Order: sequence, then C-alpha cells, then structure tokens
Amino acid sequence: MKGQRLDDRLSLEVHDLEVPVLTGIYSEETHLPQPLRISITVDLDCPEHFAADSPLNASKNYLDLKRAATTALPPGVHFTLIEGVADHIAETLFLQDRRVARVKVKIVKLAISESGESIGITMVRHRK
Repeated sequence: MKGQRLDDRLSLEVHDLEVPVLTGIYSEETHLPQPLRISITVDLDCPEHFAADSPLNASKNYLDLKRAATTALPPGVHFTLIEGVADHIAETLFLQDRRVARVKVKIVKLAISESGESIGITMVRHRK
C-alpha cells in the first residue's frame, strides 16, 4: 500500500486453547487424544491506518486462528510429534491469507505436567 512502512506489523493472538489431539510416541499416548494447550500469534502486513469504520477484511478474523488449532486439524490423524501439530497450524494460516508474514505456535502438553509446569514447544515460521 502507498506510504506503508515495510516493517509495520499487526499481531493477532489467540492463547490457551485446550485441544484434544492424537499425538505422542509412547504406547500409552498413541490410542487416545492428549490435551494440548495451544497459543497462536500471527503477524500480518499492517495497513497504513485503521479508521473507526475499517471493515473486518482490513485485518483478519481471530476465529481463523482458533479454527486452525481446532477444526482444521485432520480428525483421526496421529501426529507423532507436537512439532507436526504446530507445523500444520502454521501452514493452515499461511494458506488462508497471503498477508500472514509470521506464525508463532506454542504448544504445552498438559498430560505430562506433574506440578503445574509447562512442558512443550514454541515454533516460529516465516512466510517463504
């Protein structure tokens, strides 16, 4: 867009979604979904200005982020690693909208916490 600074970014965030996902490598993990806590941050190219009456398509619907971590995950597919879950979420968001420049996905495996600690991964992908 005319006058837009190339480094301007808008970050949309959806945090702490609890999602049951088939994942894991150990026999006790492979037959039942595990609860994962998923947080997503998406950086978009930012327009020069948002007015009071800017339409939704000037940004991105937050529900797209939520769906990428829930209904967009293929049912019945077992992800050996949670890194595969994060990659699937990032790819879904890149395919949805060409303005998505960066996706950050944090996944915490709730089932392995013993004392309330957060055990998991954070993946950052940039549009190629």
